[in-house]
Amino acid sequence: MLSLLRCVPRALGAAATGFRAAAPASPLPQLLQPALRPCLRPFGLLSVRAGSARRSDLLKPPAPCSCGCGALHTEGDKAFVEFLTDEIKEEKKIQKHKSLPKMSGNWELEVNGTEAKLSRKVAGEKITVTFNINNSIPPTFGGGEEEPSQDQKTEEQEPELTSTPNFVVEVTKSDGKKTLVLDCHYPEDEFGNEEDSDIFSIKEVSFQATGDSEWRDTNYTLNTDSLDWALYDHLMDFLEDRGVDNNFADELVELSTALEHQEYITFLEDLKGFVKSQ
Repeated sequence: MLSLLRCVPRALGAAATGFRAAAPASPLPQLLQPALRPCLRPFGLLSVRAGSARRSDLLKPPAPCSCGCGALHTEGDKAFVEFLTDEIKEEKKIQKHKSLPKMSGNWELEVNGTEAKLSRKVAGEKITVTFNINNSIPPTFGGGEEEPSQDQKTEEQEPELTSTPNFVVEVTKSDGKKTLVLDCHYPEDEFGNEEDSDIFSIKEVSFQATGDSEWRDTNYTLNTDSLDWALYDHLMDFLEDRGVDNNFADELVELSTALEHQEYITFLEDLKGFVKSQ
């Protein structure tokens, strides 16, 4: 009887071993792998049809032109160059200033690409005004207004683009230890309104060490949004006494607009040369 009971575990173990051998192995790592999805779109549908013929060369790179230069010239590049040629001609026709207009008040102008700096000296003080024309043209329609349709654009004359850049005024005294820096801008809702109102505003005021090329965030900066109006008026009078007034702001807009248009034409010419180059 005892020998019979000893044979039972062996028989069960052999049966379990046979069952595991017959069952397919499915290790755990395979359960964690994503199942392969069959391609539901036939490869023939990836080609683009032109009429009834299929373009089998869609995925092939464009071949170089037949002129032998080895460069890439497509029909799109040719149309692009023709468009840029016409655009440059039209922009030069409406260009008001072939050379940059001068500022009144004995301001000296220095231009470095899209950045311009005006400087003058008044009774031992040095005043510099710096601005950049990049992103200086406001949108032609407001955010709450609907964009005009194509028919309206052709019937109505396109609005004249005006550059109204932010500009920084720096005033340095004769001792040259500190420089008063005033960050100014043209508010969109006030530009072009009544003649008595200021067409530009002071946004921030701070002191910076004279000669520092980098702006120090550790220096206190006064934001005029929460400033007492009496103090703000004195700051505006301070600028006016040094030649930064409404007349200056008007001439700055004219100068910035001329510079922006000049750089835009240069950009179109460079773009045309780049697309056309071999």
